[in-house]
Amino acid sequence: MADENAAADEDGEEGAEGAAKGGKKKLILFGAIGLVVLLAAGGGAYFFLMGDSAPAPQPGPEGVPQEVQKPVVFYDLPEMTVNLASDGRTTYLKVRIALEVESRAMIDQIQPYLPRILDAFQIYLRELRPADLEGSAGLFRLKEELLRRINLSVYPAKVEGVLFKEILVQ
Repeated sequence: MADENAAADEDGEEGAEGAAKGGKKKLILFGAIGLVVLLAAGGGAYFFLMGDSAPAPQPGPEGVPQEVQKPVVFYDLPEMTVNLASDGRTTYLKVRIALEVESRAMIDQIQPYLPRILDAFQIYLRELRPADLEGSAGLFRLKEELLRRINLSVYPAKVEGVLFKEILVQ
């Protein structure tokens, strides 16, 4: 019986040591997970708060932040008059367009392609119907399509925008 008590005491000590070792392993595991979460949160906070290296916009006269506007250059295309596709009645479109580009050097790249640009515009405009130009949505679609066509014509140069100076449908 004394041997049994001694054996039980030894098992109890080993069980206590095993429990202590298991508790230490859990503590290390939780500590490692906590450290990873802390580092991830700290990194996220850094990129969120400090990641933007651009200077903050300066407030304007009424306290509204002003954005720095990049300089642009405008190039006027020659006035175009085309007849639109219509049923029976002849309808004309007269349009004056300005191109928005980022620099004078871009205009020098675009000028040799002017006949190609005008040809692409004329072909597209002649296929339009008067109903295609109604409302602001029609003009917006026209503007986007002309911009797409001009950028295809002058690639690798790039036009930033197409601006209507005059539109007359008669």
